Amino acid sequence: MAKKLSVTQVRSGVGKKFKHRRTLEALGFKKHQQTVVHEDNPAIRGMVRQVSHLVRVEEIS
Repeated sequence: MAKKLSVTQVRSGVGKKFKHRRTLEALGFKKHQQTVVHEDNPAIRGMVRQVSHLVRVEEIS
């Protein structure tokens, strides 16, 4: 069974770089403090790494 990542936005994207705000959108965030679940793959890991200062990540087995 594939692992999943639970990604929670813990800091706002307001005032951050345009690229970081677009990455938050691509991850599926619409609101602050929202949690989204994604399959664990290199593309998602790369997006999470780019905005690691704005999100918290937990692995779900």
